[in-house]
Amino acid sequence: MSEDNNAQAREPVTGMDAPIYLQYQFTAGRAPSRFLHALKQGRLTGQRCPGCSQVYIPPRGSCPACGIATDEEVTLSNKATVQSFTIVYIPIPGNPIKPPYIVANLVPDGANISFIHLLSDCVNEEVHIGQRVEAVWKPAQEWDYKMDNILYYRPLEEPDVPVELIGRLPVEGWEGQA
Repeated sequence: MSEDNNAQAREPVTGMDAPIYLQYQFTAGRAPSRFLHALKQGRLTGQRCPGCSQVYIPPRGSCPACGIATDEEVTLSNKATVQSFTIVYIPIPGNPIKPPYIVANLVPDGANISFIHLLSDCVNEEVHIGQRVEAVWKPAQEWDYKMDNILYYRPLEEPDVPVELIGRLPVEGWEGQA
């Protein structure tokens, strides 16, 4: 081997391209299946814990805090409260949404836990914690068994929910109840 080849052979490897393609098959259990069927009908649902009375979305079949089985289905509102959010400025490869856009943790009225969705139809810099928002659904003929049935959430002209009360009130028809 020549001296040049030996020097190249001793160079440290600092990176390499290795495309990886992962395909997943997800089988939903009973609680997630009911949730997905409700989405296909244009409804958000959660489940209430018989022990602590917390309502979870999406339902898991058991309370993550108590470990008790949850069977009581609760229909939730299309309205929600912003619990936290981020403005995304970095493009994600393959994502059709172009930055900047907002991803938020939203607590639906009637639930005690948040789920993640997009916010739109707003000025990004004016979004804030406690802000009231509502779901914008795709046309019904496009509904399927997925959260994408909701295109995004948009702000409402309703009073903000105080931070310490987010996820602790029934909130439907909020108007400053405390």
